Amino acid sequence: MNRIFADLPNTIFDVMSQAARDLNAINLGQGFPEDPGPLDVREKAADAVLNGYNQYPSMMGIPELRQAVAKHYAHWHGLQLDAMSEVMITSGATEALTGAILGLVEPGDEVLLFQPMYDSYVPIIRLAGGIPKFIRLEPPHWLLPEEAVRKAITPKTKYVILNNPLNPAAVVYPRQNLEMLARICQEFDLTAICDEVWEHVVFDGREHVPLITLPGMRERTVKIGSAGKIFGLTGWKIGFVCAAPKILRVLTKAHQFITFTTAPNLQVAVAYGLGKADDYFTTMRSDLARSRDRLSDGLSKIGFPVLKSQGTYFVNVDLAPLGLNETDEAFCRRLVHDFKVAAIPVSAFYEEDHVTSVVRFCFSKKDATLDSALERLSKALHA
Repeated sequence: MNRIFADLPNTIFDVMSQAARDLNAINLGQGFPEDPGPLDVREKAADAVLNGYNQYPSMMGIPELRQAVAKHYAHWHGLQLDAMSEVMITSGATEALTGAILGLVEPGDEVLLFQPMYDSYVPIIRLAGGIPKFIRLEPPHWLLPEEAVRKAITPKTKYVILNNPLNPAAVVYPRQNLEMLARICQEFDLTAICDEVWEHVVFDGREHVPLITLPGMRERTVKIGSAGKIFGLTGWKIGFVCAAPKILRVLTKAHQFITFTTAPNLQVAVAYGLGKADDYFTTMRSDLARSRDRLSDGLSKIGFPVLKSQGTYFVNVDLAPLGLNETDEAFCRRLVHDFKVAAIPVSAFYEEDHVTSVVRFCFSKKDATLDSALERLSKALHA
């Protein structure tokens, strides 16, 4: 029995989602929209099931989707990719991350991780025989600390994993901070694995800057994206992997033994969706920003200290100024049991040296859901 997985507890995400179901609570913990997703994209998937090809597609992904990914990133980021040698389709971004880590990391390699972080990184690094090295980010700005990054690097350090925009902190990293990381990668010969699934979910005119587009990073970066986040279709699990041919050839070897291929009808639909006009993407952002503001303003009026959300589906509150004398996890457990609203403690995204005062709420919900949650939350600080 593999102790790496056997010894893992159920994640707080499972715990809180199950509590929400058991207690009939409003689930603002798990990050999925209530909106069903764009109708035309869903219709393309349905038509492809009925009238298209339903046998094994190419392991690398259907050509039209790989071409659509390359064209999409050329348009939005000025990133020029060869669709046939630098783009691969996976069964979700988590599979893409798993394949990248298993394909690249060798036993004894150190991998830099910025906490808070997606919970799949650490067990997969350990499965590969790698050694995670943790760098603590702190509210309210969560910026990458150059001194701490440099201090963490040793001769065994080979990789860094960057999530941008950052879940759960809802930060979109500015170019200056990314340029600092790019300089360090080149100075110490590090390869960056970039989890950029939230790349289109950015607000207030901010620009997502892929690390791969910065000078010197083209040959040392794996860029990972997600159709589920772009189109609000989280159950589809369609991921994109972009990397220079030398790197991608290695990643394809891992992919072929993990899932091998991905549902062709969904690939057809995503290829169509990536070619949609710019106003789809800008309208999606503005609609989500309106929901963000609805929840953020409501939380502020109740008395929660809100940390501004720059991107993702999430907004955070910092309990520290309230003097509640309880951790974020204890607060979330009390919240779901006593007030029937599920949220996620941000300490769950840390492996060590936890920040224990920040709570994450998901705002990609209908207005009525957010309003009902706010009504329940209005009593939570005065209980």
